[in-house]
Amino acid sequence: MFIKKRKAGATPARPAEPRRGRGRPRGPTEQGAQARQDLYKAAIKLIVSRGYEATTLRDIAKQAGVSVGLLYRYFPSKRAVVLALYDELSAEYAARGAKMGAGPWRERFVFALEASLEVLGRHRATIAALLPVLVGDAHEGLFAPATAQSRQRVQAVFQAAVEGASDAPDADHGAALGRVLYLVHLAIILGWLLDKSPQQRATRTLVALLEGMLPVAALALRTEPARTMLRTADRLCQDGLVGYRDAPATAGGR
Repeated sequence: MFIKKRKAGATPARPAEPRRGRGRPRGPTEQGAQARQDLYKAAIKLIVSRGYEATTLRDIAKQAGVSVGLLYRYFPSKRAVVLALYDELSAEYAARGAKMGAGPWRERFVFALEASLEVLGRHRATIAALLPVLVGDAHEGLFAPATAQSRQRVQAVFQAAVEGASDAPDADHGAALGRVLYLVHLAIILGWLLDKSPQQRATRTLVALLEGMLPVAALALRTEPARTMLRTADRLCQDGLVGYRDAPATAGGR
């Protein structure tokens, strides 16, 4: 067998690149990211104006001026839009929570609570339109398995508020207090979404009232009866709302 010699100075031939198949391009691209963001905005806009149940993917595609097939590439369901919203807001909140200053847990909790209200404030109309989904949907709501990552991201800020405080309780009670405060925060957010007072004045008054009660709560938690109540509240909330899906190790240790 003879091998044809290459001329001196000639550049060796490069192997032909494999042809790219049809379908979604490999990896994220700037154009693809922009298309996804435009579709996301169109979906959110329709959900706010029409409501979640009344909005269809076909409506979203029409609003965005694209084919339903293209929409499916980025958002195969309305659920995907909701999960994208959860992810966006929880990531923004986690970044805000990372700026929490030093101090006692009650001050750090108020910071975490007010930061949540600030992050969600720009999206209040959207979140209010999704309220039936957030509260009542077993697959897309706040306590659904599919939303666990976003939920844990927010909950971690409240646990850090307690566990990193200057007066942090011991590890077990600190974790329990962080989880309970996260749920207290959710209750306040729910009230804020339903608040019809001018500029949500009732919510701001409630937050101020809660802030005034926290020093008493901090003193009470030094006693065993209060700690027993905290452990019980934590167990009931975790079991009733998320079924310990988020904290299996904690569940087994009780």
